[in-house]
Amino acid sequence: MDIKQIQELIKFVSRSGVNEVAIEQKDFKITIKTNQTPTVITTTVPAQAVAPQVLPSAPAVQPVAVTANNNAAAEADDSKYITIKSPMIGTFYRSSSPDKPSFVNVGDEVTAGKVICIIEAMKLFNEIESEVSGRIVKVLVDNSSPVEYDQPLFLVEPM
Repeated sequence: MDIKQIQELIKFVSRSGVNEVAIEQKDFKITIKTNQTPTVITTTVPAQAVAPQVLPSAPAVQPVAVTANNNAAAEADDSKYITIKSPMIGTFYRSSSPDKPSFVNVGDEVTAGKVICIIEAMKLFNEIESEVSGRIVKVLVDNSSPVEYDQPLFLVEPM
């Protein structure tokens, strides 16, 4: 990764509203953290693979019992679906341009290799293809929203 790519990544992170981005490659690791204050960059060259750091989060608010039961039922219901996750950080787009129709909608059938969305990362538009065949049950991300690596994008009912 050269300095120009790092600068573009910093600009992207500051515009997207993401608080932290970490990228690891074979012999290179970069972490960019923001809190609406100056961006901090940490780079290291690890001798071995480094396990991802777990950062402390804000204390979670305990839901009421009725909500917890509803969430448990929803999670159990979603377990029969396959989750298509983001392979990278970037901005999620459902269509190739604002005046074009969405690649997929709820109820559409997809096959492995079909383009289902675009993720823009550092001014590059990456077509994301489905790795499974099935029917789109739910779109989990709003159009033009920032997404993280491994963030769920779609729920698919397998065929």
